[in-house]
Amino acid sequence: MDLVPKLEFNLATAKSHGPDLELARVAIIGLGYVGLPLAVEFGKIYPTVGFDTNTHRIEELKNGRDSTLELTSGDLQAAVRLQFTSHEEELREANVFVVAVPTPVDIHNRPDLTPLLRATEAVARLLKSGDIIVYESTVYPGATEEECVPILERISTLRYNTDFFVGYSPERVNPGDRQHRVTTIKKVTSGSTPEAAIFIDGLYKSIVAAGTHCAPSIKVAEAAKVIENTQRDINIALINELAIIFNIMGIDTEAVLTAAGTKWNFLPFRPGLVGGHCIGVDPYYLTHKAQALGYHPEVILAGRRLNDNMGRYVATNLIRHMSGSGMRIDHARILIMGLTFKENCPDIRNTRVVDIVRELRVWGLAVDVFDPLASPADARREYQIDLVESPSAATYDAIVLAVAHDYFRALGGEGIRRFGRCERHIVYDLKYVLPEGASDVRL
Repeated sequence: MDLVPKLEFNLATAKSHGPDLELARVAIIGLGYVGLPLAVEFGKIYPTVGFDTNTHRIEELKNGRDSTLELTSGDLQAAVRLQFTSHEEELREANVFVVAVPTPVDIHNRPDLTPLLRATEAVARLLKSGDIIVYESTVYPGATEEECVPILERISTLRYNTDFFVGYSPERVNPGDRQHRVTTIKKVTSGSTPEAAIFIDGLYKSIVAAGTHCAPSIKVAEAAKVIENTQRDINIALINELAIIFNIMGIDTEAVLTAAGTKWNFLPFRPGLVGGHCIGVDPYYLTHKAQALGYHPEVILAGRRLNDNMGRYVATNLIRHMSGSGMRIDHARILIMGLTFKENCPDIRNTRVVDIVRELRVWGLAVDVFDPLASPADARREYQIDLVESPSAATYDAIVLAVAHDYFRALGGEGIRRFGRCERHIVYDLKYVLPEGASDVRL
């Protein structure tokens, strides 16, 4: 006998009166940058259990602390109906499962669905007749129904769209952004049947003030997610290539972009390193599926190659400027300021700053990395980089401003230059942290 009443779908009633959400009991699988804010919002309204296999993560959340810095202790306390657990059995009373686990790529840039499939297996072991599973993890179009649904059916022995239902609602989290939050970003939703789509859309609409957009199918919602970041990736690749060309010409890229930006329809992209778990990853999910269907993407992969090589370009460009200034490269010391994949965020997943570090070390330079937001333990485990706790003054031949943390902006030009050797040093500003003229080289 089920521990909770079975959710029933009635399309006619749902269309006229809206979905009946009173029976919803929500389980969030994965409590990272995506899952935790979602769990908190659901936990303000519905009985909600947040699940993660990382016991350390569960303990810190129970103690009111979020190491991702996305939520405060006050935010966590506001979710009065939210509980945290690392025990799978404590999810058994849920009837809505939301899967929000990472979907990275492997060393060959192929989609790694391992976390997603393991989470699906866990849900399948708990699945009851009438339950709903919503996926938020980035996947290629078709993955939910081609990869996840068969696992749910096989392990649970229940029938898809008869005994259980599935939806896809892509995450749109922007780590470190205090303006664009779960509740203020319009949510795309979808469901495996018209009834399921109405219920899922209503469920998200109850927590998202910005509203929802119900896509006509799960595949459409999946495709919408991957092209959002693919579009950004290609646009940044274009600007990165322009920056390389303008550097060769001796033209200031920022000055060019500022001038071009006076036209009303010029898109305000800027050059830089493209890492993280979205923009630098999502395009590979789309190209993987396209290649599996016999089509070789040209523009998307060209943009990926260009962006993936920007760290190497930055390193060689720095060495060229140092050599041109008469510095001895073989004895040089470099300070990299910032390791995280973006500003004001402790997340180091898929950061492309490591490409600069590795390339400079290949040239034999001594490189120190300083980032007050990144976890030293994570940096050591993921990249074998030992972060310096506090850079020494008058020590470095070159300083690379790789991440635009507010902490670095507050130092200003004088504060940053105090780390450089007194007689001569170069400041390379990749993120336009400093005003024009305060650095020696800009991307």
